[in-house]
Amino acid sequence: MGLLERCTIFPLNNETISQCQPFSCGDKDLDDFFHNDTDNYYQQLLGKSYCYRLDEDPSIIVCAFTLANASMDVRLLPNSRKKKVTALIPHVKSFDSYPAFLICRLGVNIDFRKQKIGSELMKLIKVWVLTPEIIGGCRYIVVDAYNNEATRRYYAANNFTDVFSTEQQEKDYLGMPPEKELKTRLMYFDLIRLTSKNREKHFLS
Repeated sequence: MGLLERCTIFPLNNETISQCQPFSCGDKDLDDFFHNDTDNYYQQLLGKSYCYRLDEDPSIIVCAFTLANASMDVRLLPNSRKKKVTALIPHVKSFDSYPAFLICRLGVNIDFRKQKIGSELMKLIKVWVLTPEIIGGCRYIVVDAYNNEATRRYYAANNFTDVFSTEQQEKDYLGMPPEKELKTRLMYFDLIRLTSKNREKHFLS
């Protein structure tokens, strides 16, 4: 589709919502959040939400997302997973946790499915959080992805990796009983892959 060519980014707040047609990405919980909670998140300093509106009809929201500050805490990770997560970090720079952005919510308008908008949006987010306008360092993007095949496939296709190798390993980390359902899986993307040396290789993959 070409988000940058056909759309403009806006804060997703009550004013924007009042100017636009109802947005639906096909998930009730996500739709409810984008319609009712983005201002509350912003006012409580919990996250900032944005959307891309179609230039030819700005009342149409093509996609939306919410970002928050977070960290990648590696202290309690199993050694094998800690080594995987920090594989590209020089030993001299090893810490207990690393700065990150959390993707709290992300959705694409159901009327714009199968146009690769989700992947295009993810590439834009990755580049955006590294721009000089963003105050502070950020090494990772992390997400608690819905634990279903479609969502996990989307993030995997966009080069996100599971922090934990198995659901049981993640349950142990969270202190969950084995019989309890794990509704999300923690996944990450190491932004060092977008340095000048690695950027072209990543975006061509």
